[in-house]
Amino acid sequence: MEGRDRDVDGRARSARPRDGLGRPLPYGSEGVARQPEGVVRTPRETVAEAQELLDAGKPFHAHEVFEDAWKSGPEAERTLWRGLAQLSVGLTHAARGNATGGARLLRRGAGAVQGWSAGRDEERPYGMDLAGLVRWARELAGRVDGGSGPVDPVAEAPRLGPRGTP
Repeated sequence: MEGRDRDVDGRARSARPRDGLGRPLPYGSEGVARQPEGVVRTPRETVAEAQELLDAGKPFHAHEVFEDAWKSGPEAERTLWRGLAQLSVGLTHAARGNATGGARLLRRGAGAVQGWSAGRDEERPYGMDLAGLVRWARELAGRVDGGSGPVDPVAEAPRLGPRGTP
């Protein structure tokens, strides 16, 4: 189809500008800079960068950082990073006003993170408070499901680790 944003192989590209929650804006609009895809970071770099994005009200962009870790990290950690990406997307949907999708992804991410941490010796992998994230996600899912309306992504941003750490 003429005029569509495609690469040389005909696959769709996401070159449209986006807002801070990842929603497409009209071509020519000024959007928020997108996270580069396929970046390999250390786990601690991933956590620090994602926390900065969450604190800035950009959970969609934090999800992309977690997705890179999920795709490039060790197989044994994929459930963890995928769960964290789901938590970020759940917050994104909740901030966009999609209560059903937000609550569902928050719960799914909480289950993945909790399941990953079950039976492991390390309570705080890479400094993250996984039990606290699970509590945060389930509490927010309950409020969103209860019809609280769109949430403020800055006010609702989780802390990945204790204060003073990413």
